[in-house]
Amino acid sequence: MTIIEDAPAIATPAPEIGNARARREDRHLITGRTTWVDNMVVPGMVHLAILRSPMAHATITSIDPSEAKTRPGVLAVFTGQDFADTQGNLPCAWPVTPDMVNPGAPSLAVTQVNHVGEAVAVVAARTKAAAQDALEAIDVEYEPLPAIMNMEDALRDDSPLVHPNTTSNRSYTWAFEAGEAGTGQPIQPALDNAEVTVSRRFLQQRLIPAFMEPRSTLVQPQGDGVLVHSSTQIPHILRTMLALTLGIDEQKVRVVAPDVGGGFGGKIPVTPEEVITTLVARKLNKPAKYTESRSESLMSAHHGRDQIQDITITAKRDGTVTGLDVHLFADMGAYLRLVGPGVPVLGAFMFPAIYKFPAYRFVCEGVFTTKTATDAYRGAGRPEATFAIERIMDELAAELGMDPMELRRKNWITHEEFPFTMVAGLTYDTGNYEAATDKALELMGWDELRAEQQQRRESKDPIQLGLGISTFTEMCGLAPSRVLGSLAYGAGGWEAASVRMLATGKVEVVTGASAHGQGHETAFSQIVADKLGVKWEDVEVIHGDTQSSPKGLDTYGSRSLAVGGIAIVKASEKVVAKAKTIAAHMLEASEDDLEFEAGTFSVKGSPGSGVSIGEVAFATFMAHDLPDGVEPSLDSDAVYDPENFSFPHGTHLCAVDIDTETGMVKIRKYVCVDDVGTPVNPLIIEGQVHGGLAQGIAQALFEEAVFDDDGNLTTGTFVDYTLPSAADLPSFTTDRTETASTTNPLGVKGVGEAGTIASTPAVVNAVVDALRPFGVNDIQMPATPERVWRAIHGAQKSERAENGTNAYGGSSTATSDGGN
Repeated sequence: MTIIEDAPAIATPAPEIGNARARREDRHLITGRTTWVDNMVVPGMVHLAILRSPMAHATITSIDPSEAKTRPGVLAVFTGQDFADTQGNLPCAWPVTPDMVNPGAPSLAVTQVNHVGEAVAVVAARTKAAAQDALEAIDVEYEPLPAIMNMEDALRDDSPLVHPNTTSNRSYTWAFEAGEAGTGQPIQPALDNAEVTVSRRFLQQRLIPAFMEPRSTLVQPQGDGVLVHSSTQIPHILRTMLALTLGIDEQKVRVVAPDVGGGFGGKIPVTPEEVITTLVARKLNKPAKYTESRSESLMSAHHGRDQIQDITITAKRDGTVTGLDVHLFADMGAYLRLVGPGVPVLGAFMFPAIYKFPAYRFVCEGVFTTKTATDAYRGAGRPEATFAIERIMDELAAELGMDPMELRRKNWITHEEFPFTMVAGLTYDTGNYEAATDKALELMGWDELRAEQQQRRESKDPIQLGLGISTFTEMCGLAPSRVLGSLAYGAGGWEAASVRMLATGKVEVVTGASAHGQGHETAFSQIVADKLGVKWEDVEVIHGDTQSSPKGLDTYGSRSLAVGGIAIVKASEKVVAKAKTIAAHMLEASEDDLEFEAGTFSVKGSPGSGVSIGEVAFATFMAHDLPDGVEPSLDSDAVYDPENFSFPHGTHLCAVDIDTETGMVKIRKYVCVDDVGTPVNPLIIEGQVHGGLAQGIAQALFEEAVFDDDGNLTTGTFVDYTLPSAADLPSFTTDRTETASTTNPLGVKGVGEAGTIASTPAVVNAVVDALRPFGVNDIQMPATPERVWRAIHGAQKSERAENGTNAYGGSSTATSDGGN
């Protein structure tokens, strides 16, 4: 057979997996060629503005929109009553227990508001300014109800109810007892027989995702259906949920997530604004767009964390841990959002972390309050768990008079013990905590810093040095479907991909993972380039549109590479298998005699003769001489559902200088060594770790969403809600160790949330380590200068009252307590 001479040939490329390529998707971002939803303009488009409740809890006695309707440019004003029969309730996809109470969540309040910022009316106008101006003309009368701000008070029998259609402010109680679950031992014998018991209450403050691009939605009616452009992490899930919520045939709903300026979990839920915009667009039969202001985003977009963590650890006097008992109060806010109830439940599997606890119990109570709803925020349950276990390990070490690193070494899973089934039931496939820790200690100069710390303490230096540790693991790659099903999660964990070979040898990759800053286009192109032996530049990645990418479960939980990336591998393998059949025909050889390497099919033993996959693609396109029964297409689809989570791990070390006279905390050095399996793109890994560290450190030192007693968010601007800048953070020292995952063919593990999960306890442990000589054994986050100063002076005051000594053990003289 004659091989077509003018078919395009492809040069043998260098390996791409492991290559630190700059992200290809950044070029259009930094040159201003982005497609944000708010930049989009379509003919006939109306602009929406939303009137929000100024009260945390109240009955709506009346709404009069008549004056607003007469304002210039106003086309319509709608209230909850206008959509009472059509808006349905916002979806909650995670009923964590069979008896979980879900009171329902209308997008537009109808008779009652349950948090400040809840939507009560919407104006549609010809311009955004006209819509916004008309809000002031809407007259709403409220009958105040008691604000319910404290979780424990909310659970009292005499507490007012957030929702009149419930009998309690408890949404659910979810419990896990190791002995009952078939793994490990029940907790009570460990509690009864403990040689050492340490109990602490840790507080996870509220955080706001604070993504760079505010949420925006543009809805265009299309016959009986809609085209929705939204700044969302979940175009496929949004499509399904909009169809179910509003009764639209799913095949008539198209959702597009164009450029999305960050999410951090904050763009996971189906939002009230997406439903409201769809309702108005269909009602007016006009395209409608809504973009929130930054203050609206901070006030009414969902928040994260907000837990009370009661932790008890038991151990032998030699430091061997014997049990862990966890009780959480988790603030759901006023409503249950898409996965909000399940966020603390995910943490249940991570509290034992890397340690060999024989006994374990976890109980979580989900509680309604009159605050903004909570849902996933970067890490989603796992940062909360890692914080608690790493803090309590330090407290146990202090109780035992033991070095905190030595305590960890004594109790963690050694590398020879993998795979290891831990007490919460998960099986960790691989890891090497010793290697990551040893490298981190060396990079940190740990022993030298400990020596300096001792010298400073002895010299009573006003600048005290603290050293913090976080040795962590996490479960990521949110899947498999059967495990999620056992947890009553309302979706699967699979991901879909298609790989299309074009006639010219170029490649289109369609993925259900929807990017919002992670570097999907770069990393996925590298994977396909290696699997098909084509140039990286010749691969185009298509995502974020339910029409061009009809199957997918989107992006969250560090699942893009470990699930979506493997779906792409599987589809690529099918392309190669199809091409092999045609290549054998072209080479007049048996398929069994062919080898495929670096993009070329050749006969075994004759590497000098062969055909490239590009030549096969061209021959397939021409279809002049294909084997009998072979269709003229190499295009292939795959849906991948993993058998297990992936478990990245690492060791994070932090050194802080604390000015004991002012309470100012400054991070002096931060070192982390992460193990994320086989690296696809080290540069992307570095970027993900840096971003994660910034958010984890921000929780430790800067960020907190604060409400007053009446339910008003007092940190509703970036003046009050403190996000750190680059000037507030140190230069990080990062490195990696590699233990490949055994549960996927690339050996990859997730990295998107690792920095956030690990860093918060490392920083707080460092702060407490510096303050421990003063009698301080905890500091509430964020560890602001005022809180640190008060902790020092409060502890000194208590110690002076007890025995008349100062923090260094010397005699104390009376001093002013500075307002304590």
